[in-house]
Amino acid sequence: MSTTATASAPAQTEMKKGGARVRVQKFGTFLSSMIMPNIGAFIAWGIITALFIPAGFTPNEKIGSMVGPMVTYLLPLLIAYTGGKLVADVRGGVVGAVGTMGVILATSSPVFIGDAPASPMFLGAMIMGPLSAWVIKKWDQWAVPRIPTGFEMLVNNFSAGIIGAIMAIASMFLLAPIMLLLMAGAGAAVEFLIDSSLLPLASLLIEPAKILFLNNAINHGILTPLGTQQSLEQGYSILYLLEANPGPGLGVLIGYMIFGKGMARGSAPAAAIIHTFGGIHEIYFPYVLMKPQLLIATILGGMSGVLVELLFDAGLRSPAAPGSIIFLISNAPPAQMLGVILGFLAATVVSAAISCAILRMSKSDEGDLAKAAADMEAMKGKKSSVGGMFAAGGAAGAAGASAGSIPEIKAIVFACDAGMGSSAMGASVLRSKIKDAGFGGDVTVVNKAINSLTDEYDLLVSHEDLADRAATPTPSAHHVTVDNFMQSPRYDEIVELIREQRQGGSAGSAEIPAEQGTSGSAAAAGAGAGAAAGTATAVAAPAGSQADPTPASEAAEHQDDQKVLTPQTIRLEGRAASRDEAIDQAGALLVEVGAVEQSYVTAMHEREQSVSTFMGNGLAIPHGTNEAKEAIRTSAMSFIRYDEPVDWNGKETRFVIGIAGADGGHMALLSKIAKIFSKKETIAQLEAAQTPEEILDIFGKVNS
Repeated sequence: MSTTATASAPAQTEMKKGGARVRVQKFGTFLSSMIMPNIGAFIAWGIITALFIPAGFTPNEKIGSMVGPMVTYLLPLLIAYTGGKLVADVRGGVVGAVGTMGVILATSSPVFIGDAPASPMFLGAMIMGPLSAWVIKKWDQWAVPRIPTGFEMLVNNFSAGIIGAIMAIASMFLLAPIMLLLMAGAGAAVEFLIDSSLLPLASLLIEPAKILFLNNAINHGILTPLGTQQSLEQGYSILYLLEANPGPGLGVLIGYMIFGKGMARGSAPAAAIIHTFGGIHEIYFPYVLMKPQLLIATILGGMSGVLVELLFDAGLRSPAAPGSIIFLISNAPPAQMLGVILGFLAATVVSAAISCAILRMSKSDEGDLAKAAADMEAMKGKKSSVGGMFAAGGAAGAAGASAGSIPEIKAIVFACDAGMGSSAMGASVLRSKIKDAGFGGDVTVVNKAINSLTDEYDLLVSHEDLADRAATPTPSAHHVTVDNFMQSPRYDEIVELIREQRQGGSAGSAEIPAEQGTSGSAAAAGAGAGAAAGTATAVAAPAGSQADPTPASEAAEHQDDQKVLTPQTIRLEGRAASRDEAIDQAGALLVEVGAVEQSYVTAMHEREQSVSTFMGNGLAIPHGTNEAKEAIRTSAMSFIRYDEPVDWNGKETRFVIGIAGADGGHMALLSKIAKIFSKKETIAQLEAAQTPEEILDIFGKVNS
């Protein structure tokens, strides 16, 4: 898959055209980012409700007493904390949770509502958590530069307490009345649809929204809160099924199995398994995009499923995420299980019948599935976790895009997604090339997290998945995207552009052509592996370079003889059947030496779900999310070499390096890794090494 070279005029025009959709997608993503991390808590609440309330399987008054407080206090506060943390890290999460207490009490306490039933304040939490965090963030931006030395902790703690108290009182008396009206109105509307048997009409909105990736705003912003209210009252809710039913998508895939052609027909069975049992619905989106008429099948299939679910009074105890048929059946009360199964079957049969008819009667040639997958990723705004399976048949390569008038390049920034520092490797490779070309003293190369970018750079390099996000805060910079941070040809083009500018070439006419796809869709090397917030600018100098040491390299050299890579964290005969197993193995080595807590391994998987950590040249560098930094006790790395390559999202991986970086201490070694894996001879040495000590020799004196 080719990449977009720059934010050229056509690209900018296209971005403006899709601006409204992108904004809605971002809004939906933000909503789901508050709900999804807490799905486990919803499930725990559903289990306790199903088992221990008076009407449950094994009634228990003491255990059942948790049901009310969990849905009234715990779940909204978790949502508020998560939303606040998204805006202003832990400090924002704490203030967001405090601010939400006001709206929770005002909608649940008898002091305010008398004998009326309490309303779980999920929507209020989704408003108050981020809003309170935004207020404290703005306060910090103004106050921090003005705090006298020595008074930082005093001011920070009291300001958080004061703002949290003010926001709690404001939410109690200002937001709560509005939320009660909204919840009452939305509940009445849903109740009307259910009583009038009109709920199937919701599929007219939900099924097209899925294809356009707009369903999160509907599902997690409205259906989950209302469904929880309904589940609290009757023990289950049909609203949890409206978007999660895999039947409509399965019907489309069955249609392609019977009447599809070529790659679409051959890939449909595997896609059906992933979709139905794995719950990854987006895998069927390219098949619909290839023939938009199939939206009719998904809409009518969805409506049929909802109608059957209504007739059989079906529902789930808690939200279904992912939308797997296994999850749906296990999450349904026994009395509703038949309705859930029949709703799934009805949606599948109707969608399959209509899909077969459309595909059978269609006289036009079948579309390009790879192109449809690329269109899906374009609409989604980032790479799809399953889109790569369609890329083999897609055409790679694109015409070059003119950079237009490019200012003289003196400051270059690598934008990353606030990970653990592996995008510093890309910066190290480029910095080394610039230095070798003789411009090292004239051009600075740093890496930063996207959320800390400012409009002060001449050139911005980002992974293609992050192009839109990185462009927003840096409108003045010339933007370049890459699909491989380790071996991108774009680096040589940047060096040549700098050379032209310094030696009298016409910078205004210089071009940086689009990078050609190397093997389908390239991995998101450093997209999720950028510098952690707070250490974003701590970029190590290239391996072997003694010039311009940075704070990161200094931190690595002054860790009280701490050893980042040791024989205990090196394995030369690794065996893993899957990417996830390899991540577990790399994380286990870090846990064994006491560098991280077990929760950090879970965070490594979470990072991989958002952006792949495959770097190119057979190397993957799994690491935790930025939020997992509290689970790191000390900087460490693990190294595993696999005799049989591991399938890493379609890429063969021979080397897996797990990272846990505390205070930037791992940055210097990342720079060495970048240099090692950019040369075939050193990769060959790693392949031939027989002992951990040989690996350490190849990496050099990384523990000095």
